[in-house]
Amino acid sequence: MPPAARRRGRRTLLLLALVCVLPVIASYAMFYLWQPEGRVNNGSLLQPVLLPESALSGVGAQPELVRGELEGRWTLLLAAPAACDASCAGALYVSRQARLAQAKEMERVGRVWLITDGAEPGDEQLTGSTTSLADELRIAHANADWLASLPGLAPGAIYLVDPLGNVMMRFDERADSTAAARALTKDLQRLLKYSALGRGGRS
Repeated sequence: MPPAARRRGRRTLLLLALVCVLPVIASYAMFYLWQPEGRVNNGSLLQPVLLPESALSGVGAQPELVRGELEGRWTLLLAAPAACDASCAGALYVSRQARLAQAKEMERVGRVWLITDGAEPGDEQLTGSTTSLADELRIAHANADWLASLPGLAPGAIYLVDPLGNVMMRFDERADSTAAARALTKDLQRLLKYSALGRGGRS
């Protein structure tokens, strides 16, 4: 291939990369750097950690979960044993309510529950109002690499994954699940406002 053609090819690839990355960078900047006085973020900002490429086995009839499936949307992710105690149930409720609260932007948000103990959730977990598959909840068995990508993992914590597959924010458990859902909703609304990714369908 002639040098000029190679240079054009490199420029095209760089432009495509910028088109994909700039919306996420812009949303980070607007959310964390350009803040009107008095505005407070509810979640804890993390050093972005890219989720692993390894595939996770799906629960029940669900297919394998891979990082690529999460790309193009913002994802609310939690990790908990299959038995799903009160902290787990609270996190599922909070993530579900925060997603539903996005209304017409709801399809730009996904939900994932990583099972940490290798067990299978019971029917009550799979069909309950907070874990309904109709709410687009993906359930998969976690492995060590995926769990290592979740800084400060604790019961009831919800992680926000950006549209490039980076874990970038954590919402810790609160005693008041309604207040927790409201706080997560507000942060998520700001990010969706400043990021164009996912508008008009997944991209």
